Amino acid sequence: MRQLSIFLVLLISVNLCSQEKKGYSIDLTIKGLHDSTVYLAYHMGDKQYLRDTIKLDKEGHAVISGEEPLPQGIYMIVLPGRKYFEVLISSDQVFGISCSYPDYFSTLEFNGSAENTAFTGYQKEWVRLQGRAASLSERYQKNRNNSDSARILYDARLKHEEEMKNFLKEVAGRNKGTMLAMLVKSIIPPEIPKFNIPAGTKNPDSLRYVLTYQYNKNHYFDNIDFSDERILRTPILHSRLDSFFTGVVIQLADSINKEIDRVIALSSANYKVFQYVCVYLFNHFRESEIMGHDAVVVKLADEIYLSGKADWTTQEWRDNLKKEVDRIRPNLIGVKAHDLVMNTFNNIYVSLYDIKKDFTVLIFWEPDCGHCREAVPKLRDFYEKYRDKSVEVFAVCTQPDKDKWEKFIQENKLNWINGWDPARLTRFDYYYNITSTPIIYILDRDKKIIAKKLPVESVESFINDYRRYNY
Repeated sequence: MRQLSIFLVLLISVNLCSQEKKGYSIDLTIKGLHDSTVYLAYHMGDKQYLRDTIKLDKEGHAVISGEEPLPQGIYMIVLPGRKYFEVLISSDQVFGISCSYPDYFSTLEFNGSAENTAFTGYQKEWVRLQGRAASLSERYQKNRNNSDSARILYDARLKHEEEMKNFLKEVAGRNKGTMLAMLVKSIIPPEIPKFNIPAGTKNPDSLRYVLTYQYNKNHYFDNIDFSDERILRTPILHSRLDSFFTGVVIQLADSINKEIDRVIALSSANYKVFQYVCVYLFNHFRESEIMGHDAVVVKLADEIYLSGKADWTTQEWRDNLKKEVDRIRPNLIGVKAHDLVMNTFNNIYVSLYDIKKDFTVLIFWEPDCGHCREAVPKLRDFYEKYRDKSVEVFAVCTQPDKDKWEKFIQENKLNWINGWDPARLTRFDYYYNITSTPIIYILDRDKKIIAKKLPVESVESFINDYRRYNY
């Protein structure tokens, strides 16, 4: 009986210990902040969110605790004036923090968290290394016209970059198996080899550039663990995705879509990472103002959001998305433009497909639109200059007031094809996704869309460049 009682006491003790470990308890002391309020916040991609409000007592002390463990990631203790220091919340969530205000960073110490102690040491050294890199870069820029100094500083920058990379590798290796190692490894850039270009190769520098670009692109995410959802509560994954899809990949829809397939395949190892990556990609390209990126939006809509894979969205949201992409689909770059057969100012029906010119500029406008009043005369001046160079303009008025339409044409001497479809029988608003004016499309001789939503000031240079490289 006595043995049974001892066993029950031990069992209860074990259960109590396991219950204590389930939650979190962070003992915080900030000397110099008496009876103050600070905050516990966390990263989520490129944003920060408040987790808790902390009241410090007259000694600058408080205990941050909860019954359930915090999701792991990089957290912040936010001080007055929006100053903050970062803390790693990993599997062990019972430890102490102490520092002095306002010199909080240099006095920061952890009790019972070797990982955070290592994290603080890493941060301090990384700040020093970044400061040295910034100084070398500034000196290099100032001495670019001095060839001897520029060469010395350029070599110094390369040497320092290697030092920084080696430091990251050393920290990751020394802290293997920790979240710190995962984070540090994820910012190590790919090791690009020195390519041996065969002697006699034409344009060896161009070939080396292409090989370097391809290697960097193909290995850009080698050090990112897409299966580890802790990376979501850091700014790292968002930053890497942003730099890759903005500054690494060629900004053409076909190139981007190929890389999207690869990144989504990588992220499928973890549901939450997959969700974050899909949302990031959709929002990034939906908000992009680069011509042709709407084809990326259509791809993501079709393959992720409308296919049933995005189960975090509502049916209503998906229905609205389908309507949106159905209006984009007929007017993507590379698609043959939908034919428009309209009456004109000369009371003669004209078909868009009957225009036999190298380029057709299709503009949708309205007489009372302030931007149209500026853009249309500029396009007219371009047309007068290029009308004998295999260029035609098909202008469609989107409003039904015939008197205003005719008056504007006469006042501005618009001698191109002036289309008139007040009842929208051609459904031009649907096929060309007309939600505002003016909107300009450029079609090639086969009526394939080669440009869309160009500012009128860019029409001439676009046509000249396209003619130079394609005709």
